[in-house]
Order: sequence, then structure tokens, then C-alpha cells
Amino acid sequence: MSAPGVQSFSQQSWEQVLSKAKRALVYLDAASAESLHWSCGSTRLLEAVGDQACHLREFGPDAVGGRAEQPKALFVLSRLLKGRTVDTLRDIIRRSHFQYCVVVTAVSHAVHLTANHVPAAAAAELEGQRPVFEQLEEKLCEWMGNMNYTAEVLHVPLLFAPAAPHLALTPAFATLFPLLPRDVHLLNSARPDKRRLVSLGEVDATALTPELLLQIRCLVSGLSSLCEHLGVREECFAVGTLSRVLAADLANYAPAKNRRKTAAGRASVVFVDRTLDLTGAVGHHGDNLAEKMISVLPQLPGHTNDVMVNMVELTALQALEDKQNVIAPGCLAQSNDSSGKTLWEALLSSRHKEAVMEVRRHLVEAASREQLPIKMSVGRVTPGQLMSYIQLFKNNLQALTNHCGLLQLGLATVQTLKHPQTTKWDNFLAFERLLLQSLGDSAVAVVVKQLLPMIKPSAQRSDVDYSPEELLVLLVYIYSVAGQLPVDEDLHEAESKVKRALAQAFCEESELSPLLQRITGCDSAVNLTFPKSQAAVEELFTSLREIAGARDLLRQFKSVYVPGDHTHQASYKPLLKQVVEEIFNPEKPDSADIEHMSSGLTDLLKTGFSMFMKVLVLSTRLLKPLSIPELLFATDRLHPDLGF
Repeated sequence: MSAPGVQSFSQQSWEQVLSKAKRALVYLDAASAESLHWSCGSTRLLEAVGDQACHLREFGPDAVGGRAEQPKALFVLSRLLKGRTVDTLRDIIRRSHFQYCVVVTAVSHAVHLTANHVPAAAAAELEGQRPVFEQLEEKLCEWMGNMNYTAEVLHVPLLFAPAAPHLALTPAFATLFPLLPRDVHLLNSARPDKRRLVSLGEVDATALTPELLLQIRCLVSGLSSLCEHLGVREECFAVGTLSRVLAADLANYAPAKNRRKTAAGRASVVFVDRTLDLTGAVGHHGDNLAEKMISVLPQLPGHTNDVMVNMVELTALQALEDKQNVIAPGCLAQSNDSSGKTLWEALLSSRHKEAVMEVRRHLVEAASREQLPIKMSVGRVTPGQLMSYIQLFKNNLQALTNHCGLLQLGLATVQTLKHPQTTKWDNFLAFERLLLQSLGDSAVAVVVKQLLPMIKPSAQRSDVDYSPEELLVLLVYIYSVAGQLPVDEDLHEAESKVKRALAQAFCEESELSPLLQRITGCDSAVNLTFPKSQAAVEELFTSLREIAGARDLLRQFKSVYVPGDHTHQASYKPLLKQVVEEIFNPEKPDSADIEHMSSGLTDLLKTGFSMFMKVLVLSTRLLKPLSIPELLFATDRLHPDLGF
């Protein structure tokens, strides 16, 4: 058995689920499917079902029910068994012929008690019991039409999608985003009978909405299960408002108290609000091939952290655009291919040049093992050279089967290197460096004005010009790295000009992208008027100013911008890097910005970083490094280069 870690935790969790899958019709929601995708792959699920007529279906109100010859169903869900989820379960079961239903939820029974408003004292008395699940089991039998049929409701912590041994993602929490100052108004509206909050610094668990609290508790439940698997007693620390609430909830999570008493090890968990530093999330500083793959290749449908790799080159079909959807796409996750998995982990941690050479080395070694007629070459690795190696496998079914994962990553590399957006990457990087230098020499207003000549309507743009989405990425970069903004007339004037130019550019788009549709609230360019566009841009700049002020409440980590001098250029220093350096520097005093969340009187007596043991840094958002300013709309993304 592998050493305890996120990967072994996820794999063991899925083995519990797969033990219930034999000859079952399997329904999964998107987050559960993504966890399976990175943990052990759909192939392992098909093996567990063991039926040639196996059917996998997406859980949803329109899901097809089971036929008479499909008496068993397995539902794998990442969410609470409450509300619409239960309604969907009922509807699917009623239009099916099931006699045996197993429902697996990633949310613990303790959280279900909270969701059903059971007081903490009463919930403590119910420890070890499962009344909510038992009631649902009775309902399942009722919906199947016979109380003698079999129903099981289980909790399995399917929280993580392990992208690498030391990098895990939480797709079920794709919409969980740190609070911004404007959220204070929303929180006050939801609690009119309580003391009004003035700033984010006053926000605690009692100020949050029940829906957000439940989402936090679901995450805390999964993290507690991970700590149990690791056999550690966790010490919780936080940087940021939402992280403080999360860390405090984990520290005081009642079902974990007995576990902590018997834990053999200790670990420190540090939560960090991602909004405190979005510069790295949208920037192009990372010299990392995996980062570029995730940024430029199309997203795998239904996934938040993987991409589609066009596999047509390995078939007899012509590589035309209309043929791309004929062949199932490849992807980056290679949970069942040891060589592919090894290569993926190398891509995550290597610089771009070394990563491309590593891809070539793996392809050459695989071709040699299969005794394919490979022609060695030295010097710079090119997309054409890599493709010539990949083509060797094309007409050899056994070789294709043996190295399928490696070939997917090889094709992903080729398609990334040849992608037009990769060429543009260097343009982004050059402009971001120019912005950093300008921030040191000029006011923010001058930096913002530099965007004006770059804002062009679609009819006037060439391939090298920036689209509206890319301009928004640059704006997020500017405001996040600049930090607290001055109140002056020059900045107001510069923003007004950029706002008007952006609003006009939005209106002149021939077709609105999905992002622009969400920003403007219009599903068609025909319906987008200039006043609507102006209102949308005003909202955007409100968000940008709040992003700029995200670090205002911090004392030590107020800046991610390092000014230049006579010997060094101005640069960006990631917040996560600053936090980790602070933790591991024994000469520095305790940081006021890294708050320790106590779980009782004993912990209140402890101080200092002496409590930091094995440190796990959790960003409340791990965001895709580029391209989509959807981060303004809380979309989860993998960020392989955290800036260390």
C-alpha cells in the first residue's frame, strides 16, 4: 500500500464506492466524475461494474432511468442529499425498474444533521447513528415501489481530485470564492436584525448566510476525513477573511475531537484567500509547460481542471476541424498509466525547456521499447520532431495501447507549442513586465492609460491584438499587483476613458463570447445596447477596485510588488511565497497576518510558529493561470505554478 497522502486517500475512498458497483447502472454528478477521473479513472469503474452492457450516466433531472434488465443503481454524488438533489433522485428512481439502490454522498452525516437544523448538542448525542440516511433509505424503497427492496445510503469522502502527489483540487467547491468588500452589504441585507458589519475584518461564521456556512462545513468535513487518513492532529492557520472562517470551523469541528485525541502525528494547515493575490492567477510569469497546456487547450466538457487533446492524428481520419468531434479527446489526467503519470508530474514541476525535452525522452524510450524505427536527432526540440515520434505509433495497435497515456501528453505538448495563444504568451509576458516597470516609475493612472490603444473592436483587430477577455486579464493583473489605489483625479480620468473604450468595444463585438454574455447579461450582440455595456463595465471596475484593496486588512503582506533599483528590475513576489518564507524563517517574529485558530483552552496558551509541523498550504482558490477572467465569477482552475 502506498504511503498515506492525498492520492491514497482518494483511491481508498473510490475503492469503497467501487465495491458497490458490480452490475450497477452508475449515475455520477460532475464533481464526482472529476474526482474519479484524477483518482483512478473511468476504466477502473467499468472493471468494477463488470458488465459488458455497463452504462454510465450523468446525474441530473433529465437522466434516463433504468430498464427492466437493469435492477441495480449506484448514485455517486458530491452534494448534500437535500432539496433538488433528493427530488432528482426520486424522479430517476420512479421512472426506472430498480430493486437495489446505493446512494453515495461525499457529505458526512454530521453535516446532514447541520443542514437539517439539528442543534449541536442533539447532534453530539447522535454520534455513531445515522437517522438522516436511514430516513432516505426508507424513501428509496418507497420510490422503488416495494419496501422489501434494498436501499443503502453511505458517506464516502470523495472531496479531492489528486492532480499530483502534492497537488489536489476540489471540483465540488468550484463556486466557493473568498469574500470581497461588496459582500458586506449583502451579508448585512441577510441579517437586518443584527449589528451591521462595517468591513470584511468583522466577518465571522455568525455573519455568513446559512448556504455559505453549509458549503464551508462540507469542505471542512472532507478535510477532517483527510486528516484522519493521514493520522494527524491538525493546527489551523489562516490568511484572509474566508480562510479565517474555514480554519476556525475545522479547528472546532466537533466530530474531529475524538480523532485528534488519538492522532499519532501533527500537521499545520494554512488557508489563504486567493483574492489576496490574483496576479499569479492571471499572469504569465510561470515558465511551465503544464501551465500553458491548461491555459490554451480547450476545456474538457464538465471538468474544471482538465483539457481536451485532439487525438485525430493517431487515426486514419484527416486532421480537419469537422473531424475533431468524431474521436474521443485525450486529456492530461493519466491515473492508470504509470509512464504517463510520471511524465505529467515532471511537467508540473519542470521549466518549459526541460519539460519539452522530457516529453521527447519519454517518446524515444517508448518507441525503442516497441522496436519502432525511430530516427534520433539532437538540438532544439520542435513540434514537428515530437509529432514524427508520435506518428510511429499510429499503425501499431499494441504500441498505441501500451503507451496511450504518454501519447496523449505528447500530443498535448505538440498542440500547445503550435497553438496561436502560446505565441501570444510572450506578448503577455512582455507587457506584464512593462507594467511592473511602469508601476515603479509612474502612477497607476499612467499604467491604466497604456491599455487605451490596445482596446479595439472586433472589426479592427488582427490575430496579434488583444480580445476583450484578454484585456480584462490585464486589468485584473494591474489592479491586483498595484494594491491599494490612491484617490486622485488622474486615475478617475484614466479609468473613465478605459471604461468608455471597453463599453464601446463590447457593443461592437459581432458575437458575444460566453464570458461577455455573463458580464453583460445579454445572450446576443444584437441585444447589447451601449447603456447596458456601460453598466456592465462599471460593475467590472467595482470588482477590480475591490481586488486592488483585498490586502488592505493585512499588515505584513500588503504588497506583492517589489520595486526595482539600479541593479534589479521591478518584480512580482507571490503572496504564497511570502507566507511560506515567513513560516520557515526561524529568525522572524510571529506574523500578525497568519492567524492561529484555536480549538480550545490548551491551544489558546500556545503561540508562535513552533506549532508549524508538516505544513499544508491550502489556497481557498487554485485558479487557472491566465486566460479567463472568469475568476471574477468564481470558476475553479488548476494553477500548477504557485510561484515558489
